[in-house]
Amino acid sequence: MKPGLLPFDDALAALLAQAAPIEEVETVDTAAAAGRVLAADIRSTLDVPPRDNTQMDGYAVRRADLLQAAADRPVRLPVAQRIPAGHVGRPLAPGEAARIFTGGLVPEGADAIVMQEMATADGDTVSFSQCPAPGEWIRRAGEDIRNGSVILAAGARLTPQATGLAASVGLASLPVRRPVRVACFFTGDELAMPGEPLRPGAIYNSNRYVLGALVRSMGCELVDLGNVPDTLAATREALRRAAQGNDLIVTSGGVSVGEEDHVKPAVEAEGELRMWQIAIKPGKPLAYGRVRRGAPDAGVAHFIGLPGNPVSSFVTFLLLVRPFVQRLQGMADVAPRALPMRADFDWPKPDRRREFLRAKLNADGGLDLFPNQSSAVLTSTVWGDGLIDNPPQHAIARGDVVRFLPFSELTR
Repeated sequence: MKPGLLPFDDALAALLAQAAPIEEVETVDTAAAAGRVLAADIRSTLDVPPRDNTQMDGYAVRRADLLQAAADRPVRLPVAQRIPAGHVGRPLAPGEAARIFTGGLVPEGADAIVMQEMATADGDTVSFSQCPAPGEWIRRAGEDIRNGSVILAAGARLTPQATGLAASVGLASLPVRRPVRVACFFTGDELAMPGEPLRPGAIYNSNRYVLGALVRSMGCELVDLGNVPDTLAATREALRRAAQGNDLIVTSGGVSVGEEDHVKPAVEAEGELRMWQIAIKPGKPLAYGRVRRGAPDAGVAHFIGLPGNPVSSFVTFLLLVRPFVQRLQGMADVAPRALPMRADFDWPKPDRRREFLRAKLNADGGLDLFPNQSSAVLTSTVWGDGLIDNPPQHAIARGDVVRFLPFSELTR
């Protein structure tokens, strides 16, 4: 490993140590809360279900009336009432049954439900050939949720099903942290935008689309400052603009050591650089720092500079920017779940740096490797299903178990 390169785990820990959660809290309608991050524990204000109810269409009975029921000697009871879901029946008297439908409230006195398939109806009576177990097919009050219990924890990103859970206990609104504000710009005189003629030596700016979509997918407010010319003055001006009112600045390109790489000196002029160059492949030239917002009491914006190569930019965003943003959002658990998977390939010449190899699930339950692991081959990220996290200098032989990070974990 080249001297001075920071190991990946150390770099991630250093980044997360700087990411204090945003303090501002908003109250939003539960219907619009999916994707937001909870700012406080959410407790239920009621039992769910609020009262005993039936899991099945059938008959509410007193078990004592059916203790003598048998196949050769069924017990016949009058059907004294009908209880659909949403209606309250009267107490069940000894010696009678109640017709009841899924979700219907179990009447007082009943201690079991007989599903309709196990009973024989005949006009206003019903016959039973066996006695149900105590409480059979009864969903008890509070069986799902107890009044006062925490149903959603602070720091959780709200899924559609989580908003449904909040709604199920009557919560019309939820406290969430305000969205993280992320400003992005992209350096390079060679960059052109799709739809423009491609002049000699130019390339289309794919990073603007990838990073912008990733930022928005995390529920952040994106400020897209576009392409910035390759000059120190233009880069410094872009940093000053990006720092105003934003929590994080993310750039792509210009963080290496070439004569036209102006991001590093620009950050040092407008603030401070705290970390530079990570021992990973792809993605070595990554930088972290802070940029002043102008006035002495205006604070600073976080800065993360990503490499310009499209795969390097994509991978470093997923592995380092994503958890950093999640911590700003107040999430505690930011580590993606990794899966042990079988390698159906050989990787005999590993790098001295920690590698993140693009791979795809195959029909045999193993992983295939994209043949070209260059950091410029964006097709590999579309073809692949995720990244193999390969330790430094670690060769992989066909059949080895590797640590696989699915894109579904890295983009949720």
